[in-house]
Amino acid sequence: MRSLRFLLQKEFRQIFRNTSILRIIFLMPIIQLLVLPWAADYEMKNINITVIDHDHSPYSRQLISKITASGYFILQDYTSSYNQSLVDIEKDKSDLILEIPASFQKNLIKENESKLFVAVNAINGVKANLGGAYLISIIRNFNGNIRSKWIQFPRFNPELNINVVSSDWYNPEMNYKYFMVPGILVILVTLVGSFLASLNIVKEKEIGTIEQINVTPIKKYQFVLGKLIPFWVLGLIVLGIGLGISRLFYGIISAGNLFVIFGFAAVYLLAVLGLGLLISTYTSTQQQAMLISFFLIMIFVLLGGLYTSIDSMPHWAQMMTKVNPVTYFIEVMRMVVLKGSGFADIKNQFLIMLGFAMVLNGWAVLSYRKRY
Repeated sequence: MRSLRFLLQKEFRQIFRNTSILRIIFLMPIIQLLVLPWAADYEMKNINITVIDHDHSPYSRQLISKITASGYFILQDYTSSYNQSLVDIEKDKSDLILEIPASFQKNLIKENESKLFVAVNAINGVKANLGGAYLISIIRNFNGNIRSKWIQFPRFNPELNINVVSSDWYNPEMNYKYFMVPGILVILVTLVGSFLASLNIVKEKEIGTIEQINVTPIKKYQFVLGKLIPFWVLGLIVLGIGLGISRLFYGIISAGNLFVIFGFAAVYLLAVLGLGLLISTYTSTQQQAMLISFFLIMIFVLLGGLYTSIDSMPHWAQMMTKVNPVTYFIEVMRMVVLKGSGFADIKNQFLIMLGFAMVLNGWAVLSYRKRY
């Protein structure tokens, strides 16, 4: 224990002596957590739409007003020419075209149905899908309102009127940041853990101090623990700072116990730090360690369920997420922060992460060859 204490003193002094590492550890996560949630947002707004109204009826005006009042669409052009609307699409002034036929209100009243034409600019597939879905939802809601008014006529039975009230659980305001911030916080903790740990032993190799350590009676596990514990502590500090920023700037208050989050994070950091140290033992330069770490982190992020739902991935990609530690921590963060889950709800993820930590750190200890 005395040897380990001296190693920890050395590591902490090296970390706090290097101001660039301190900026990476503390300043980078703060800036990213303040910026990324505003950019990483799949909720589309300010979608430009061109409307071709051949009907000019009260119903067509109500529909247009409902679309523009939704907050998702901006009426770019109001025209009676389809060719002109195509010019708006070609010049990227509009994302969607809505054409209302001349007999829109007449057919709706007499025949109980009417057709609308919607054209979507699909160069940006995500924007096209979401914009089209928003527009169809608004049209469907408009249709429901019209039908509910007709039900009040004496020729219909008033008992057919059905009121539907929706209730959104866990995120009642449908705020996308509540969904993204916990996941982004996991990525930042991962960067601090695996990226910096992967540079640790390699740096000792490059400056030659690894040879001085190798001739000492320090055991391999003591050396690895001395490299792991400082970044483990700093990772938990970064997590605490991130949770504070989430509450202060985004109003995200964890519905669950913070001890559950920090307990799982402690084991998670052991796993990613073990991965970083494992990379460090197999590489000879900091450049090699950085490239390998960046490669693995990119895969972890893309297959972690942060931006894309795991259920929508192909089967082979879903199988890869089973060996991705980031997947489990993102899932746990969202469960605890949004749903208020306790330790009993995340015990399976906890045991899997404990397995990752034991395997990766054990591998790191075995792969480090100490030569006297």
